[in-house]
Amino acid sequence: MKFVVLGEPSGATMEQIMAVYPRHKVFVDEFVARGDVIGIGPFDNLGNMAIFRTREAAGRFAAEDPFFLEGIVKSYSIREWSDSLLD
Repeated sequence: MKFVVLGEPSGATMEQIMAVYPRHKVFVDEFVARGDVIGIGPFDNLGNMAIFRTREAAGRFAAEDPFFLEGIVKSYSIREWSDSLLD
């Protein structure tokens, strides 16, 4: 089982997003270094998604991501996901 974090965009401009991005990137890099995150990236509507190996990592990301804390992402939801190619 994997855990998908879906970010709902807040309506922030690209300028606002890029102002917070360096802090978000440092935060993401911690998860990548530990092997917690399988994939991560933006949608065309400026929302985002990430796939995590554990619920704990997904929950920490959703609660502590600078994009959320600084209003770039309006909310995060976490969904359990079974990747039929990898499970």
